[in-house]
Amino acid sequence: MIYPTGAQRHLLDDGRWHFQYGPIDLIIDTTGNAVACGRAIERAWLRFAEILPELVSELALLRRPVRGANPLRGSVARRMYEACWPYREPFITPMAAVAGSVADELIGFFRNEAGVDRAYINNGGDIALHLNTGQSYHVGLYSDLARFDGSPVSLDGDFVIDARLPVRGVATSGWRGRSFSLGIADSVTVLAADAAAADAAATIIANAVASNHPAVRRAPASSLKDDSDLGDLPVTVDVGELPRDEVSAALNKGAAKAATVLQRGLIHGAVLVLRGQMEVVGLEALSGRFLRGT
Repeated sequence: MIYPTGAQRHLLDDGRWHFQYGPIDLIIDTTGNAVACGRAIERAWLRFAEILPELVSELALLRRPVRGANPLRGSVARRMYEACWPYREPFITPMAAVAGSVADELIGFFRNEAGVDRAYINNGGDIALHLNTGQSYHVGLYSDLARFDGSPVSLDGDFVIDARLPVRGVATSGWRGRSFSLGIADSVTVLAADAAAADAAATIIANAVASNHPAVRRAPASSLKDDSDLGDLPVTVDVGELPRDEVSAALNKGAAKAATVLQRGLIHGAVLVLRGQMEVVGLEALSGRFLRGT
């Protein structure tokens, strides 16, 4: 169905919902009492139709570096700014947390509806979770979309997030993703207290998986997208063949950044992947497996 606002929603064959409005593309899944889940979906839908216009109205501020007191008005915009605040030095804009912040805004409708046992909102790979007591989600890790050809997927790892854990957000960043990256990681997946925190941290950690090897090609962000919030910062556009020790060195830089962020209490863990090699930071409390490169 299409509404005058431009927001669209479709009930998928498997019972999940697809919400789409401009660049915002969500998959929503719920488990629990059907009436309660339906109420939460309707409330989330009404709020969803408002979010993009709100963000557009403050877009100029959202593209500026995070500095000083939060200047934003909308609840999603303010959440974006607050999630990025811990990483304000040397540079970050609130746009680093936009996908996770949108997911967090809407997951609240499911948490506040008695009878919804669990729910997730997946915004392009950045996921907000709701889990009642005794509930869990099984999360698969697939690091390199360049390998995806429509055939059955072989996961690089998987783990279980249950209600006893403090994790309610999962986000992934890397140079192959929807957003620009300063680093060369195929993927950095972060688990945090909410999706906005995971989104901002994944961006920063992925940027730290860095290499100046000649096989890495970069270009100013503004030359690829004239309204990019990154301006003339060099972003990765291609990563050629890298020696194994170069891959290890880049991953070690990213793992060191992840460890620092973990020690600050900003995340609960991270999985970093580059060219078949993997580093896992934290996540000791999770039940799961990770296929480390050999």
